Amino acid sequence: MATRRRPRAVVRWLLALAMVFAGLSHLFWARREFRAQVPDWTEKVIDKDAVVIGSGVAEVMLGGALVALPRSRSRVGALLAAFYVAVFPGNVEQWRKGRNGFGLDTDRKRLLRLFFQPLLVWAAWWSTREGRSWTR
Repeated sequence: MATRRRPRAVVRWLLALAMVFAGLSHLFWARREFRAQVPDWTEKVIDKDAVVIGSGVAEVMLGGALVALPRSRSRVGALLAAFYVAVFPGNVEQWRKGRNGFGLDTDRKRLLRLFFQPLLVWAAWWSTREGRSWTR
């Protein structure tokens, strides 16, 4: 059983580190690039910078919760998976409008990124479930 848990723990820790790093970059050094990913239609409701700041805070919190709240792990994983689904329109917008950012400077790279998002959803879900299937 412990051998089964190790890969899940490794993926969970990698997601946690990536989320904290991404969240901090939203808040500090990469805010301009993240603003370019926020869909234009959101400005009718909320400022793009507010979206970037809010998502950065959420990422730091989700990343920390992945490792700091073991009793709530499955809930945190579900929230993280939902977060990845929620930010997907920004990735689509970046691809559709040809916006560069984070080394995604061609249509092909931006399109390939879209196919990576379901892997993140799966990893968030899988790494926070102790051997349970998707249906439980």
